[in-house]
Amino acid sequence: MTSLRDVLERHTGRGSAPGAVGLVARGDRAEVAAVGHADASGAVPMTRESVFRIASLTKQVTAAAAMMLVEEGRFALQDPVERWLPELASPVVVRRPDGPVDDVVPASRPITVLDLLTFRAGYGFAPDFSLPVVRRLFAELAYDPVRPQAGAAPDEWMAALSRIPLLHQPGEGWLYHFGSDILGVLIARASGTPLPEFLAERLFEPLGMEDTGFWVPPEKLGRLTSLYLPPRTPGGGIEPADPPDGQWSRRPAFPSGGGGLVSTLDDWHAFARMLLAEGRTEKGPARKGRTGRGAEGGPGGRQLLSPASVRRMTADQLTRAQREAGAHFLEGQGWGFGGGVDVDPVEVWNVPGRYGWVGGSGTAAHITPSTGAVTILLTQLRLSGPAWPERMRDFWRYAAGV
Repeated sequence: MTSLRDVLERHTGRGSAPGAVGLVARGDRAEVAAVGHADASGAVPMTRESVFRIASLTKQVTAAAAMMLVEEGRFALQDPVERWLPELASPVVVRRPDGPVDDVVPASRPITVLDLLTFRAGYGFAPDFSLPVVRRLFAELAYDPVRPQAGAAPDEWMAALSRIPLLHQPGEGWLYHFGSDILGVLIARASGTPLPEFLAERLFEPLGMEDTGFWVPPEKLGRLTSLYLPPRTPGGGIEPADPPDGQWSRRPAFPSGGGGLVSTLDDWHAFARMLLAEGRTEKGPARKGRTGRGAEGGPGGRQLLSPASVRRMTADQLTRAQREAGAHFLEGQGWGFGGGVDVDPVEVWNVPGRYGWVGGSGTAAHITPSTGAVTILLTQLRLSGPAWPERMRDFWRYAAGV
């Protein structure tokens, strides 16, 4: 009988990820496996305590933090963001998506908080990366997902963003990634607290996510996995992208709400279980090093988010036309807040209502509220494009049959 370990071992080794950690859980039952090594040399065994750059899984955390501020009345979903982000007070839009960046018209309305959460603000990656506006995003913002130290400080970053026109009118189309980065700046300014400290105080500490953050302190660097790029040619070897003492070994100037976090299997399971519990932390004391731990004691835990906020986060927000336009990134999925939502089954693993996302560093995490399922796959091999790699598909197929 095939086990989770068997599945992970099929996709580790030469030309693939050096190691992997995975979890498939329903309720209090969880199957966990850690295979291979944290580095290509085989010097450091992979464990469930290994720390990974989780890349775009960060988006779910940023969305949850934004909904906390909505619940507190700091801002509303329909509020224009210009009050806190004056750099976006007078946005302009390119006349044609493939047109020059200086041929623009005024935006028809302000950008709202909801636009950022749903990735419909007009900023982001389109299926065609050669579009002049998309190329401008890369150039102006020095975007490099494996080099967080290259980013500018938030104020300087926003100033650069303000010089780039929108690809479409606010609310009209779905574009990937940058909504979460802008949202991270909005959270910091609206709360008066830098994003790393806000997330630590409001989410990571209550959930017992003590290994999650935007950088790894010196005493934990021994658990940070090395990051690798996929082979350039068939049969080729993987290439080093970042060692443990590299880009994530110190605080970045720009803490990316779209992809800057590191985390562990157990930390992420705690976050997933909070979402499945409609925003409530685990009952009882923290359980160090085991899934489902939570730092809040007492008979009922602590309500971090309202059930209504969690339901809205995990519900598809897009029209069919918007989903189809974003199909380069969304395979059978719509988009909630911070993650995709399965809406059109394309394979056995695609279950209507499943919420979560994939990180470009080789990570994936999803919950299925209707069944109480959690699936987490953490590797250290970057994706080669927007298509889900076979190691992830194989993992999801296995999880669907458990």
